[in-house]
Amino acid sequence: MNPILAILKEHNISDEQVNELFQTLTENPMMAMGVISSLGIPPEKLQQLMGLVMQNPALIKEAVDELGLDFAKVEQAKAKLNQ
Repeated sequence: MNPILAILKEHNISDEQVNELFQTLTENPMMAMGVISSLGIPPEKLQQLMGLVMQNPALIKEAVDELGLDFAKVEQAKAKLNQ
């Protein structure tokens, strides 16, 4: 299992919440931060999660693929964010 998804599951984040998080990430990355903070993940685990993503951004693509979402939307959202 993808380490991002594993951390979320470890904190009893439901499949519905995981899908909502990644759907929000694909549509509006800035809003995803609000969703993440609302999940109640302890700060030290959230820091670990963010560290994983920063060290290996490909983990996001793997998680999106594992969830069956469209990674092209993640790329579009990233492009909007970089404008």
